[in-house]
Amino acid sequence: MDLGSFVGILSGISLIITAIFLSGELLNFVNLPGVMIVLGGTIAATLITFQLKDVKTAFQAAILVFSEKREDPNDMVATMLELCTLSRRAGLLALSKIETESNFLKKACIMISDGSKEEIIRDTLQIEIDSMKQRHFIIQDVFKKMAIYSPSFGMIGTLIGLVQMLNELSNPETVGPAMAVALLTTLYGSILSTLFFLPIAGKLKARTVLEVINLQIIFEGGVSILENNNPIAVYEKLSSYIPTKLRRPMNQ
Repeated sequence: MDLGSFVGILSGISLIITAIFLSGELLNFVNLPGVMIVLGGTIAATLITFQLKDVKTAFQAAILVFSEKREDPNDMVATMLELCTLSRRAGLLALSKIETESNFLKKACIMISDGSKEEIIRDTLQIEIDSMKQRHFIIQDVFKKMAIYSPSFGMIGTLIGLVQMLNELSNPETVGPAMAVALLTTLYGSILSTLFFLPIAGKLKARTVLEVINLQIIFEGGVSILENNNPIAVYEKLSSYIPTKLRRPMNQ
């Protein structure tokens, strides 16, 4: 798992649990019907809003984004420099034989080696980038909507608890505990929204930005290969996508 994510989730949960222990007993904050209302209601509303396949894809993406290592744009710049050098030495046809896990890079190399026109290559690769952004937007939106729904269902649970509490006003001893239970659903909704759903959406957005940078590096690198630019010019062009302090020197 990504270290920052692990530390954030662990510290957030630990602080909440510690605060509960310092002010009372943990079991006082456990209410199964409240969990069912908030979590179940949030999932149900999400399934109404989105297609099932989009929800499944969103959760799969969330697992991957927290477990997979981030792709360093410097590595992609180095890859494009190697391809630039290869094309200048062995010709554009040599690009068709490269082995890569990136479907986007493979498509770019095949189109270049096949002699496709520059305008067609530009349009095709740009469509790929735009489509990827749209797919990722839907995935992010799933968790953004869940962050909205969970506090709302927390309030619904609180209202249900208040109605039940008012029905027991004839017994004053039950009013306090019933009120505490009623407020728990609001607590559950707030925790799910602020500690899980919104951070996951933010993490997915940050990963999308990074992936777009890598695709843009491939895009501009492919155009540079078509224009037969020398590796130094290609490096200066592609490294512009990376902050100055994070750029890797060309000879590394």
